[in-house]
Amino acid sequence: ITAYADRLVDDLGRLDWTDKVKSMQRNWIGRSQGARVRFAVAEKSNEVFTTRPDTLFGATYMVLSPEHPLVDELAGPFWPEAGDAADGVDGAGGSAGGLDERWTGGHSSPAEAVREYRRRAATKSDLERQENKDKTGVFTGAYAVNPVNGEQVPVFVADYVLMGYGTGAIMAVPAHDSRDHEFATAFGLPIVQVVAPADGRALDVRAEAYAGDGVAVNSTNERGLSLDGLGVDEAKVATIAWLEGEGTGEGTVQYKLRDWLFARQRYWGEPFPVVYDSDGVPHALPDEMLPVELPEVEDYKPVSFDPDDADSMPSPPLAKATEWMTVELDLGDGVQTYTRDANVMPNWAGSSWYQLRYIDPTNPDELCALENERYWTGPRPETHGEGDPGGVDLYVGGVEHAVLHLLYSRFWHKVLFDLGHVTSEEPYRRLFNQGYIQAFAYTDARGVYVPAADVEERDGKFYLDGSPDAPEVFQEYGKMGKSLKNSVSPDEICDEYGADTLRVYEMSMGPLDTSRPWATKDVVGAHRFLQRLWRVVIEESTGQARVTEEEPPQDVLKALHKAIAGVRDDYAGLRDNTAIAKLIEYVNHLTKAYPTEGPGAPRSVVEPLVLMVAPVAPHLAEELWSRLGHAGSLAHGPFPEHDESYLVEDSVEYPVQIKGKVRSRITVAADASPAEVEAAALADEKVQANLAGATPKKVIVVPGKMVNIVP
Repeated sequence: ITAYADRLVDDLGRLDWTDKVKSMQRNWIGRSQGARVRFAVAEKSNEVFTTRPDTLFGATYMVLSPEHPLVDELAGPFWPEAGDAADGVDGAGGSAGGLDERWTGGHSSPAEAVREYRRRAATKSDLERQENKDKTGVFTGAYAVNPVNGEQVPVFVADYVLMGYGTGAIMAVPAHDSRDHEFATAFGLPIVQVVAPADGRALDVRAEAYAGDGVAVNSTNERGLSLDGLGVDEAKVATIAWLEGEGTGEGTVQYKLRDWLFARQRYWGEPFPVVYDSDGVPHALPDEMLPVELPEVEDYKPVSFDPDDADSMPSPPLAKATEWMTVELDLGDGVQTYTRDANVMPNWAGSSWYQLRYIDPTNPDELCALENERYWTGPRPETHGEGDPGGVDLYVGGVEHAVLHLLYSRFWHKVLFDLGHVTSEEPYRRLFNQGYIQAFAYTDARGVYVPAADVEERDGKFYLDGSPDAPEVFQEYGKMGKSLKNSVSPDEICDEYGADTLRVYEMSMGPLDTSRPWATKDVVGAHRFLQRLWRVVIEESTGQARVTEEEPPQDVLKALHKAIAGVRDDYAGLRDNTAIAKLIEYVNHLTKAYPTEGPGAPRSVVEPLVLMVAPVAPHLAEELWSRLGHAGSLAHGPFPEHDESYLVEDSVEYPVQIKGKVRSRITVAADASPAEVEAAALADEKVQANLAGATPKKVIVVPGKMVNIVP
């Protein structure tokens, strides 16, 4: 699994993905280069993993996760006497055994203190344990020996250390780690500086941890290890070499990668293609018995636990299908009775490879033929450069899938690549994260969300159901969805305005990668645009195309080619909102040039419009394309091409400023010199009136932009 973890991290550099998603995947995998260091404790060797072996001289205590198996062995029936092994430790002096009550929690023995602490830690999630600023813990009663200086350091149990990362034990360096510093401050533990800033400035590590770069200080022993003056990287190498020579540690790579539970206790999902024999041994079903289909069940609720039934056990809904669960099969050893798995695979079992099935959807023998996969998603270094991993050209998906679907899909795809089923090493070459659709949501006095559709505004306040005695509710803003009860059914919008109107409205709301507010009243704007587009192409009284075969005038050709160039560029950059704005501008130009009471627009400027609008309004575009006399679909293009010559402006409009305010505008030839622009500005009637015959002190011409006159 570590080989796959390395590939999942390293291959992120080959993908055109957002930095945010890449960072989330790297953090989830949590690859750390460091060392395993052995601390002798209670005549045993306890390993810790650290990414900063260079700071070992600053380790003043150890922490074990509450779940660490060594905790039970260390937490004995008696507290040690203060001073027995705690020289230099501030916690000496106090209650049990003379120890500080902060260490013992007021308990009579380490075993009692640890037992109670474990009970409280079990009620917290991993996230709560890691993010809690108020550090808690108890002393185990044991001390460990720091291998680099021989000092004995107290061993604590604290819930900010997780068993799932590293070895479940840490060496704590409070001078250079903020969480260790918080704990050391709370428990009166020593804080020893072992890294100094390279610029030589003094630090007060008692007040705040220093996690920056620098050089080693206070880090020399009498057994051949001297780090003082070395940079962090050099000190790490030297420390690891010394530990390996002493037999007390070695360099290693650690991962924080967490496993996913590949099973769900529900009905909907893919059944596992395995059965279990009477000894509980799993057997894969042969190909001729695939696929395994879900049985019919009366309801989809799981089987609940019955406290009055001694034999009752909670189980998934499939357990109700008893005839399906137990099956007699001959898998090579004669007919035997087997039991199916009542769990099903999670949704990412299918979503990890569904794009491959689209490539070859009717293939009965394999997920997709290799030649099909190579054509559609294979590496294309000639287009994407050397090292192209292949994959789908563009994947649009939410950032919330970063470490679930997207990461698992990458792992799944690499397994398929290793097995020779695909030629691409990655499933999705380019990733684009879309924003959320947002809307107002409402909560009642309890803070419970109520349906937004049932809320009425009166005098700046909001009431449920709109009745005179209705309770007041409170407005907030958030992501549209079921949990906030502020979603709008797309079916309702489609029924009233059509699917194309919904598509155009959503795509025109704003940039695709940002969250945008939903406003049902604004949907009508998209609908009116499509109505104007329809009237440009179709004669409403007859339903026939109203286009002509005439040559279009220059201004229309300029508008057309400007639209083609802009819309093509916007679609390629996933700027659908600005593409729609340019289409609206072009439709308005044609509407003004060819009003409905006169002859229609030339076919040569109408058909490119229909092709351009197809990506955002495909149903309307197909209908218009058909009425324009085309037998086939427009889905295969080609997309219109622009002519650069029509994008060159013949004239330029200059705003003319006097004392910082625009007083007039002049239009001059596009190739006019600055002197010609200045002369035209000074000859303008409005400019002359503002100058009142005076000669200006200075005239500044910004080519193509503006004229500024200083009177």
